[in-house]
Amino acid sequence: MTTIPFEARRFQSTAAYYTRYRVPYPDELIERIAERAGLAPGERLLDLGCGPGQLGIAFARLAKAAVTGLDPEPEMLEAAYADAAAAGVDVTFVKGSSYDLDSRFAPLKMTVMGRSFHWMDRLATLTALDEITVADGCVVLFGDRHISSTPEWRQAVNPLAEAFAPERNADRERRKAPDWIEHENILLRSPFNDLERISVIRERKLGLDDIVGRAFSTSVTSPQALGERTAAFEAELRNSLLKLSPEGTFAEVVEIGGLIARRS
Repeated sequence: MTTIPFEARRFQSTAAYYTRYRVPYPDELIERIAERAGLAPGERLLDLGCGPGQLGIAFARLAKAAVTGLDPEPEMLEAAYADAAAAGVDVTFVKGSSYDLDSRFAPLKMTVMGRSFHWMDRLATLTALDEITVADGCVVLFGDRHISSTPEWRQAVNPLAEAFAPERNADRERRKAPDWIEHENILLRSPFNDLERISVIRERKLGLDDIVGRAFSTSVTSPQALGERTAAFEAELRNSLLKLSPEGTFAEVVEIGGLIARRS
C-alpha cells in the first residue's frame, strides 16, 4: 500500500494562504455532522492535522466541543491560535502528528481531519485512534471535490505545478497511481468501518487572486517549495488564467463533505 513519506514541515509558508483561499467548510455542514454523530457540548474532539484550525474552531464555536488541534507545522499553529482568539473560542493546539497519538488525547468522541488523512500512515492512524476513542465515537474525514469551473482554472494550475515543482507534484500524483487505496477502502479495513457521507454543493466565484492564493496554500506550489521561482510561477499562472478568462473571473462548483466513520 502506498504511503507518502512523513515530512513535518511540508506546509511551511502556506498558513497565510490556507484559511483565506482554501474552500471553506460551511457552518451548516459542521452542524449537520455534529448532530448526526451525536456530539454533545463538552465532549472531546481532536482536529488531527489541524493546519490553521478551521475545523476545530468551527466545532468549538458551533457544537461547543472541547477541542484539541494537532499539527506538526509551527506556522499553522500560530495562525490557529490567532483565528481561535478571533472567533472567541478556547481551543488547545499541540505541535505533533498522527505518529504522536496516545492516551493524553483520550477519551475522544470524535476525530476530524480536513484534507490531511492522505499524508498519514492511514491504517496505523486508525488503529491508534481506536485505542483512544469512546465506544460510540467516530472519525470524520472532511474534504472538497472540484466538480467544474467555467472556465476550467485547473487547466492553468496543473501544468505549471508539474513544470515548476516536479518533485512535489509527484507526491500528489501518487494518489492517482494504480496502487493507491482510496480512503473509503482503508476505513472498511479498519475498526471504523460503518461509513456515511454528508455533503453540500456550492457555486463559488473566483478571481485571479483567489486561484493564485489557492495554489500558494498547497504543499506542491507553496512559496517555500517554489523558492526563487515563486514570482515567475505567479506571473505565468496569472497570464495563463487571463488567457482562459480575459475578465479574470471563474465560476467553480464544488462539493464539500464529511465522511463519518463509526464502528459497526
